[in-house]
Amino acid sequence: MIAKIREDFPILRSVIYFDNAATTQRPRQVIEAEREFYERFNANVHRGIHKLSREASELYERAHETLAKFINAEFEEIVFTSNTTDSINIVAWGWAVWNLKEGDKIVTTEMEHHSNMLPWRMISKLRGCELAYVNVDEYGVPIMEEAERLIDERTKLVAISGMSNVTGAIPNIEKFTKLAREVGALILIDGAQMVPHMPVDVKKLDCDFLAFSGHKMLGPTGTGVLYGKRDLLAEMMPAKPGGGTIEDVTLEDQEWAGLPWKHEGGTPNVAGGIGLAAAANYLMDVGMEWVREHEVRLTRRALELLSGIEGIKIYGPRRAEERGGIVAFNLKGMDPHMVGALLDARNIAVRTGLHCAHPLHRRLGAPQGTVRASFYLYNTEEEIGILHEELKEIAALS
Repeated sequence: MIAKIREDFPILRSVIYFDNAATTQRPRQVIEAEREFYERFNANVHRGIHKLSREASELYERAHETLAKFINAEFEEIVFTSNTTDSINIVAWGWAVWNLKEGDKIVTTEMEHHSNMLPWRMISKLRGCELAYVNVDEYGVPIMEEAERLIDERTKLVAISGMSNVTGAIPNIEKFTKLAREVGALILIDGAQMVPHMPVDVKKLDCDFLAFSGHKMLGPTGTGVLYGKRDLLAEMMPAKPGGGTIEDVTLEDQEWAGLPWKHEGGTPNVAGGIGLAAAANYLMDVGMEWVREHEVRLTRRALELLSGIEGIKIYGPRRAEERGGIVAFNLKGMDPHMVGALLDARNIAVRTGLHCAHPLHRRLGAPQGTVRASFYLYNTEEEIGILHEELKEIAALS
């Protein structure tokens, strides 16, 4: 199957691409879906009675249906956004700012991407709430005893990543949800790394909100999804009120549009939404169970090979089954950016730096950052073998 998949990604002929946690490559099918829209159906949606507008609107609405199927949600529960950051901010400024008050508490974790940290910091300052962080252990995994202590009767929202973008650590989402439910709190999952890499069923997760990005799951940049339970989305105020969010407006009041359009202000990225649906269809055709199993195999092989390199420090859980397809590391005596540049000279693309998770890096003892190799469905064990050989040579330079 892997050879067939790689045929859909011509760019992989020229590079070993291990920067998938930042953004993935796009298959021909996604590129073609966007191109076809612009060539045959380009028009604004929900704004006209002419044929092109009707066709564009139908394609755009069908894209919502596809993403709903992808995570087992309902059509009205899928809001198209520009990325995970945008999705989380819609909850912050459409729900939290209207519902939280002085003395309430938001609980998140030390491992979060800044996108699931900074909005809650702003809300807490604005509304006088407490923002509490669950500490992580030496592997970057949230400590459940800490979560049990912090999630109390004052907690109104628990915001947690489904997978760390640094260590690949997968927290105990089921337990976090249980703790939130026991005190009547809502739970938001940052699914930027989780949704593209494993089967996700929002009904089984029982989360209140789920945010994820299109560009991390083979889709176009500038696309994303906010899933919210229907009643919550109906109650929420639009974070971006304006064109497209209303049914009627007078000088004294307004009537908001139905779901999900109430939360999609302005002209949307129609082509991007259609491309995102093409990406979701591609992943469903491959099978998300296969994607997860493939990445576990790749990660296990990477951990086995790289751990034998002299002077390497690998961050995150030791077992591949406890993490996503991400391996962050440092070589003793070498700046992570230098390692990344040397790998780039060998035609291997990795990410270096703090990965928008500065507090986590400090906790892990890597304040200068890490080198991060991240895998996806088109990567191979042979590529990981090449990474291993090149890193051995680089390590010998120190």
